Amino acid sequence: MTVIVASAPGKVVLCGEYAVLDGAPAVCMAIDRRASVRVDDADTDHHSVLAPGYSDVEGRFRVAAGGVEWMQGKDEYRLVDAVLRTIDFTPSRPLRIELDTNAFVDPATGSKIGVGSSAALTVAVVRALTTGGNVPGDAMAAHRRLQDGAGSGVDIAASVHGGLIEFRMDDQRVTALDWPQGLCFRLVWSGVATDTRTKLARLENAPEAPSRAALVRSATQMASAWTSADTVLAAYPSYIEHLRAFGVDHGLGIFDAGHEQLSQEAAVAGLVYKPCGAGGGDVGILLGASNAQLDEFMIGRAVDLAADFDSVGVTLEQH
Repeated sequence: MTVIVASAPGKVVLCGEYAVLDGAPAVCMAIDRRASVRVDDADTDHHSVLAPGYSDVEGRFRVAAGGVEWMQGKDEYRLVDAVLRTIDFTPSRPLRIELDTNAFVDPATGSKIGVGSSAALTVAVVRALTTGGNVPGDAMAAHRRLQDGAGSGVDIAASVHGGLIEFRMDDQRVTALDWPQGLCFRLVWSGVATDTRTKLARLENAPEAPSRAALVRSATQMASAWTSADTVLAAYPSYIEHLRAFGVDHGLGIFDAGHEQLSQEAAVAGLVYKPCGAGGGDVGILLGASNAQLDEFMIGRAVDLAADFDSVGVTLEQH
């Protein structure tokens, strides 16, 4: 029996969210929460897809000359369908495909933590079902198909390349960065899930305000600061102000769900806190030059302000 196992990491956008859609660079880190895919031979006349812990439905499909034909489970496995319709998938035998994204679920609430599970799973599925293909290009195309063309692709780039990267949407250029020595962080989960696609749709339909262009300029400056801990921490307050104004002007609620409180309290404590990605829920990141200071903040005043916020144990996933 042939067994193939593939995986890919999740991500956290550190700067350039939204602005990356307008040509600014985004800086993104891959984290050690991974989506994995296992592919085995199947003793059936069809291919099957299972996702224990996510769905009780077994997806079943066949591949014919006309393309992918689902017998059941197409709605539950839209991501797999998007990959199948993107890659050259012509297996010589039926396969059993098992998906695992449990690392992206908060065990206390069962809610998905917003650190790029769909992008990570897309990359993992492409890796598992192709050999010698263009994984970055196929994963990018499949994820765009899944999201009806929305999104920048920074999450796919981080899942493909790992580590800390700078990403530009216009030419999908990826530049590997070194994590600044002495820069410490804690990832924080708000306990409130959000939908990035809904935010992007709201941005598309909102009248454009001057803060949008200002955020692009600020994101470009912020991306250039990732050379040392001092320059990163010094550059963030201005970037956060521009991100806050942009979110208010375009009705995105980026600093909702307690993020505003944590951002203000972190600044008083000499730290930096910002929501990541879509904001208005999901995760944020606390940064500083001392692990002890971050820990003190997390167990002190921050808990009083936002009792539902909890630290998520992650590290940077290296290249």
